[in-house]
Amino acid sequence: MSDILLRDAAKHAGETVTVKGWTFNVRSSGAIAFLQLRDGSGFVQAVVKKDVVSPESWTAATDATIESSAIVTGTLKADPRSASGFELQASEVALVSKAGEYPIGKKEHGPDFLLDQRHLWIRAARQQAILRVRSEIEQAMRDFFYERQFTLTDAPVFTPAACEGTTDLFEVAYFEDKAYLTQSGQLYLEATAAALGRVYTFGPAFRSEKSKTRRHLTEFWMLEAEAVFIDQEENMKLQEELVAYVVKRVLERRADDLKTLERDVTLLEKCTAPFPRLSYDEAIKKLQELGSDVKWGDDLGADDETILTKQFEKPVFIYGYPTEIKAFYMKPDPKNPKVALNADLLAPEGYGEIIGGSQRIDDLQLLEKRIEAHKLPKESFQWYLDLRRYGSVPHSGFGIGLERTVAWICKLDHVRETIPFPRLLNRIQP
Repeated sequence: MSDILLRDAAKHAGETVTVKGWTFNVRSSGAIAFLQLRDGSGFVQAVVKKDVVSPESWTAATDATIESSAIVTGTLKADPRSASGFELQASEVALVSKAGEYPIGKKEHGPDFLLDQRHLWIRAARQQAILRVRSEIEQAMRDFFYERQFTLTDAPVFTPAACEGTTDLFEVAYFEDKAYLTQSGQLYLEATAAALGRVYTFGPAFRSEKSKTRRHLTEFWMLEAEAVFIDQEENMKLQEELVAYVVKRVLERRADDLKTLERDVTLLEKCTAPFPRLSYDEAIKKLQELGSDVKWGDDLGADDETILTKQFEKPVFIYGYPTEIKAFYMKPDPKNPKVALNADLLAPEGYGEIIGGSQRIDDLQLLEKRIEAHKLPKESFQWYLDLRRYGSVPHSGFGIGLERTVAWICKLDHVRETIPFPRLLNRIQP
């Protein structure tokens, strides 16, 4: 007899095992009780027969309520009729803790109620599946960069200045001074790239945007990568290789979770490099043809991105945005300085931007002019300018939003389900 995790059930068919977990559903009929058990790695139905178990075990089984914690010992048998493929014929049942009346019922609940109960809602099968897919995506991203000999580094969460201006930042008291919660680790990543060559960071970012769209959180996770001696073309190739790698990995390892989510994987299976590309000029023209009132010089909004992505089965790059509407550090195209050497990668099926990247300005004088044009405090960027004073080289990088990537791969209506405890404009609890 051995304790097992339910994800390993196939290895223990026919054995007497012990499962420790929670009863997410219970029912009884006369002399038989059925306990639906989960342990965080899988689930199984335990069949408890009154004439097989002790009186104490029978009392425990019939006393169990939804989300009671329990330890069940029995024989694990293959059962093709079961959703998990197995059934546990119980010989012993012990309640660890009997749960009170569970607040989340089988009826439909509104999003506000479920978010109030988020600490319990994440126990639902659908939410578990999303969080396992999220974990797989995170690990796949890390593996991708590890295999390509990128060094993982860590950027500070407290920053003295903004990466792209002081709007949409959370200001915090920092002893006798003030600081901001980071909106990006990119500037620091450029410094570590000058030391280590190819680097990435993976951590939280914060935006105080007063937005209630399905794509926005005030706290989210972002992977950012930076590499020296690569141009924007190589940068875009790295991005599409990353996304294709991540999607393939999820399809291979989290197929059961995608099935739980009822995710049609047809388009995901087509997510192979290379991805289609549209210049900003081409995108504006196409959007106007499709009825948008967007004009040259405008940044693309969520509605514009949705319209564009529905024209493609794969993620699509939009490159060469107007220099004046992009961040100060993006290098202007030498062939046409009105546009930047940058690109956004838009996910298909209406999900919009998941990656933003560019080649960085490596010329000191030009970078100084851009900081001045953006009315940024030059004194706060002296250390950043040092990177151009001491051994400047061409370099490029990008950031990919984890929650938006999860939302697309899982095909979710809102990013609030992609993170265990979402932080939204009107929500900081639980």
